[in-house]
Amino acid sequence: MANAGPWQGIYWGEPSAALIAHFGARATLLRRPIDFGDSYADVVLREVSVGGVALVAFFQMDKAGGGLRRIQLERQRHGVNPPAFRAVVDALVAAYGPPDATCGLSPGPASGYQAATQLFWSHGDGIVRAIFRDTTIEAFEGCLEGDPTLGPCGLTGQLLVRISPPGGDVARCPAPGGAG
Repeated sequence: MANAGPWQGIYWGEPSAALIAHFGARATLLRRPIDFGDSYADVVLREVSVGGVALVAFFQMDKAGGGLRRIQLERQRHGVNPPAFRAVVDALVAAYGPPDATCGLSPGPASGYQAATQLFWSHGDGIVRAIFRDTTIEAFEGCLEGDPTLGPCGLTGQLLVRISPPGGDVARCPAPGGAG
């Protein structure tokens, strides 16, 4: 696993109990795990700083084997903005160098009227993927109320950093029309 960051000293495949033992009182064991499709998170680390930006670390455990599958760092929705994303990316560039791939997605109906940017770094310990999704004003179209003062009726902005083991992700842009 990476030699820097809050994940220093933990290993891919280790169980939740090892994460709790490693982080101690800094970690929160959730009463009900959060479902991430192929994984679940029952261990959370709050206030993880990347580039001076506070993120929450969700340690995603493999549903089949129960071991650590990936780490997802996420910014609380009210704090998602371009300056926060730039600060996170600057910290990742300082740690890993320039990204291996950069992808963009224009807002439109298929993307929930979100513009998206993804950057990938591949290194010996795995893949780091930074994702920024920003809801545009077009997200108000199609709202049942039709009142933009109620806020977007669809998707909201997201700032994520996913850390996966070697082979757990790919450091390339998704095919057009594909899921990312």
